[in-house]
This record gives sequence, C-alpha cells and structure tokens, in this order.
Amino acid sequence: MRFATICSVILALGLATPAAAQESTGERVLRGVLQGLLGPTPEEEQQPQQQVEQPQQQVLTDAQRMAQVLAGPRRDEDRPRDQYRHPAETLDFFRVRPGMVVADYMPATGWYSRVLIPYLGEQGTYIGVDPRLDDRFGSYWDMYRNTSTRLPREARQWVGLSGARVIGLNTDEVPEDLHGTVDRFLIFREVHNMRRYGWLHESLMAARALLKDDGLLGVVQHRARADAPLEDTFGDKGYQHEADVIALFELHGFELVARSPINDNPRDPSDFPIGVWTLPPNFVGVDADDAQRHAELQAIGESDRMTLLFRKRS
Repeated sequence: MRFATICSVILALGLATPAAAQESTGERVLRGVLQGLLGPTPEEEQQPQQQVEQPQQQVLTDAQRMAQVLAGPRRDEDRPRDQYRHPAETLDFFRVRPGMVVADYMPATGWYSRVLIPYLGEQGTYIGVDPRLDDRFGSYWDMYRNTSTRLPREARQWVGLSGARVIGLNTDEVPEDLHGTVDRFLIFREVHNMRRYGWLHESLMAARALLKDDGLLGVVQHRARADAPLEDTFGDKGYQHEADVIALFELHGFELVARSPINDNPRDPSDFPIGVWTLPPNFVGVDADDAQRHAELQAIGESDRMTLLFRKRS
C-alpha cells in the first residue's frame, strides 16, 4: 500500500490525534508509526514535555566532609582522643584541603591516617613517611620499616578501598618523581624522637625535597615549660622547648608562618620524671590500682602541645 494511502487510512481512524483515554495497544502502535513518519500533530506540539528530574548529588563543604569523616565507624576507637588532638581544627589551621598531596611523618598505627586518607578523597594523595632505620633499632621498630610496600597494605585495612591514593616511603628512599609534589608535610608529636634518635636532619631534608616551593609544614609537639631544664628537653621525656623547635626548623630551611593555641593544655605541668607518657592514655609509671592518681591524670588530659605552621623557604 502506498504511503499516502496508509496516512489516509490512519487519519480516517482518528489515530493522528492525541491518544484517547481508552486507546488500544494497536492504536498506540499505529499512532507511533505515523508520528515517526510525519512528526507530531499541532495538538501534540502544544502538549508540555515531561521533564525527567535527575537526582542531584549533594556537594559537601570541607567542614561537612571533615565532620563526616570524624563520625565514621572506622574511627570508633580513635574518637575519644579527638577532644585532645582536635583533628578538624588542627588540619584546618595547617590549611589541608581535599584533593591535596599530604605527607604524614611516622603514621605508626594510623590515627591520623584514618582522618587524612578519607578526607583528602579520591583526587588526593596520602604519603606516609618513616625514618631510615639502622641495625640499632630492634623488633618494635619493624612497624616503621619497608614503608613503601607495608603502608599501602595497612592503610587499606584502616580505611578500606576508598579515599586518597596511598604511598609509603622511608627518608633514605625518596623517589625523584615525588620531589616538589607535596602540598603539606605534617609532623605529629615526633620531634622528640627525631632529636633523640638522630633523624631530624635527614627527615627535614626529605620534607624539603618533597614539598612544593609554596608548600607548608605543620608541627604538633609536646611542649616543655619555658623554664624546664635543658637536659629534660633533648627528647627522652617527650617535651620540647617551643623556641628550640622553631630554631631547628628555621635552620633547616623553614620559616614560621603562624602558631595556634588549638592544642594548648595549661593543666599539664610538663614535669613528670618519666616524661609525657605518664599522662593518659599511657599512664606509664602509675600503679594500676591507684585510682586517685589515675583520676588526677585523667583530669589533666593529654599533654600541652605547640601547634606551629612553617613555610618552605627558597
């Protein structure tokens, strides 16, 4: 049958008009054929087209993203220390943002890794940096060896498969392709170890090599009283003079940008014979049955800490 004849028949049947309420399946098929051949009728062109609403993906602010990370179930055991370590405020002061490349010095069992890796997100990179360990260091220190192969595997146990790309390295094996790629280099409560074990120079040289020209270095460190004897501040007790820390970093090519009271704790007397580890959560040297002493130390909380931000100096 010729095309014109088909159209005449269909029009005669009234199928070129909008569908009636009781339109049969055959009529719908024929009407669809006609529309494909002739286009919509004037009446159909006047019908408003139904818009398909696409679900909108919620865009979180950096603060909302951080709050979501801190509330995650993988941090259930870490969360009690938030009141002392102030991770959201500290990382904000260090100007850490999602998508950055961030190096974390001596991540150990991953307390800050479980914050940084998910917070940096899939566009970011997390680099765990450990010192070079010679034969002087026994079995305890194995947790800091072979970081390039060990850390990525451990990180996935800590945070799962999502979040930032994870790289591990020791300070004696910094790949040249990472030189000048890092936005932030962070050192949490490790300056005393860097000093007493002789890691300071090599570690800060690694930090300089990794950081971009405008890169920033953040430090949180147990703070000694200004009048603390010098012999108490070389590293074995954890506490450091703030002026000494600033001077050491300046000698290694960093300039102080800002300091913050975020992690101050004026209740800490900083004079424990064994050192900072007398305070919670360790209670080193405290009789397990001495409930009163435990309560006194718990009331103090964790140590008084300096929070310093440096810029790599050219």
